[in-house]
Amino acid sequence: MTSASGPLSPTAARSPAAAPGRPADAVRTWPRLLTTAADTCLDALLAAADRDWSRPAHGLDWSCRQTLDHLALGLLGYAGLLIARPRDRYITLFGSLDPQAPIADCVEGLRIAASLLTTTVRDTPEEVRAWHPWGHADAAGFAAMGVVELLVHTHDIGRSLGLAWTMPGDLGAAALARLFPDAPGGHAPAATLLWCTGRAALPGLARRTSWQWDGRVR
Repeated sequence: MTSASGPLSPTAARSPAAAPGRPADAVRTWPRLLTTAADTCLDALLAAADRDWSRPAHGLDWSCRQTLDHLALGLLGYAGLLIARPRDRYITLFGSLDPQAPIADCVEGLRIAASLLTTTVRDTPEEVRAWHPWGHADAAGFAAMGVVELLVHTHDIGRSLGLAWTMPGDLGAAALARLFPDAPGGHAPAATLLWCTGRAALPGLARRTSWQWDGRVR
């Protein structure tokens, strides 16, 4: 998980494609969104592979390299939850990156984890639910979790390394619609997602000190 509960207005910059309303829409849309998030975020991180990844990621206790390892754990773990479908616990499989590997090779490992999650989301029947401490979720929910992980941690690393990267608004809107149904409206999706995950303030709203998403199916 990204570390660290958060409210979004259904009108806060969401497109029909970004927030699919029917199960059939979700089956088609979420694998594509997850693939797009992985390509966008990991290409940006790869471009910064020669920078100092021992620096703390912005706002986190982890280094930038450790944040990559956290991403691998999360993406693989979400796939595992959808496959094992436990009712009350996390899975026993943990994934990590080689701590001695070059950053470029670590990004390759993240692409593998993202691909495994994408394939699992695509192959999981819509009625399947799996445990998560922040709400039992369907395949679309776990895909959205993966998108949030990729977006916010690319933000965290990018801020630390001085990377010129802008969070795609359509991906932020999709994640908000699925996981943060009570988030405040009237703001850009990227800014709202950063507020929901405790990374930034919004006009009239202080930065959150605790947060979580709501993975339950609505």
